[in-house]
Amino acid sequence: MAKAGNDAAFVEFERVQKSYDGETLVVKDLNLSMPKGEFLTMLGPSGSGKTTCLMMLAGFETATHGAIRLNGKSINDIPPHKRGIGMVFQNYALFPHMSVAENLAFPLEVRNIGKSDREAKVKRALDMVQMGTFGSRRPAQLSGGQQQRVALARALVFEPELVLMDEPLGALDKQLREHMQFEITRLAHDLGITTVYVTHDQTEALTMSDRVAVFNDGVIQQLAPPDALYEAPVNSFVAQFIGENNKLPGKVEEIKDGRALVRLDSGELIDATPVNVDGVGSKTLVSIRPERVEFKPDLIPEGAHTIEAQVLESIYMGDSFRTRLRVAGSDNFIMKSRNASGQTRLSAGEKITIGWSPRDARALDPL
Repeated sequence: MAKAGNDAAFVEFERVQKSYDGETLVVKDLNLSMPKGEFLTMLGPSGSGKTTCLMMLAGFETATHGAIRLNGKSINDIPPHKRGIGMVFQNYALFPHMSVAENLAFPLEVRNIGKSDREAKVKRALDMVQMGTFGSRRPAQLSGGQQQRVALARALVFEPELVLMDEPLGALDKQLREHMQFEITRLAHDLGITTVYVTHDQTEALTMSDRVAVFNDGVIQQLAPPDALYEAPVNSFVAQFIGENNKLPGKVEEIKDGRALVRLDSGELIDATPVNVDGVGSKTLVSIRPERVEFKPDLIPEGAHTIEAQVLESIYMGDSFRTRLRVAGSDNFIMKSRNASGQTRLSAGEKITIGWSPRDARALDPL
């Protein structure tokens, strides 16, 4: 007998698996639940299983095993057009022979909504995405950003409770992409729409989401709010995939009072928070975010771990300096420092002392 769904879950995957060849699992035993109104992003590299999960939820792919529920009811056997789900794709998928208004009216027509109601809903949807004066134009007469707004309006026009978005901003330039990130998030929250968003762009995931599911090899590695993913990754894959990250290999010498003493491969002994280590004697990667590293004596926190470093290169980034250092035998240790008043760029070859708070160093599994 199937297990009852989670009463609080609006979208639910229960032990879902997907294989295309009957042997290799693209999605492995996925358990995931979302409350109504949440904006959840599925994030991961190509081939990690995130898009396959989205397509199973949409109904374009069938789960090999397990149950997918929407509002407590199984949708495994319901065809895509009867699931009442809005979809937004990267390539817009607009009908080129129809006007903008006709594109939006189409999903209303197939739902047998009367003409006057259709016109009112189309106008409302276009106004929501600030495209109210473009109803008579064809898609070819619009810019990429305008086409994406129309695609978004079409997904929202029939007022679905769930909207799925597959890399919807991938074709846009950086500035427009950032603007649309804000617009999509605002609309989703203002309308109370449950949203599942797929991307491989970590910045997009961090800035838009209530929670992020980080996928790798068909498995969710971590599911958490953006700040928790960044500040407290549970393994080395998440630490490396979310934001920039320094990693120093070593071996755990002691675990005591919630701290790990790690002997780096280069010989230095450092203090870190044990997160994903097998115990004393096990290999580890110590993770430290570049912006948590300081070199100015007055900014190095009290009780910090300090270590000698040599500057290899310093890159001017406008609002910050990105400095590559030789630290503990590694030539790829990165320090990010704010471009504050009076600060000068460090010179290649310069020797400095750097430091970081022990709470910012995390002992993780070796990759």
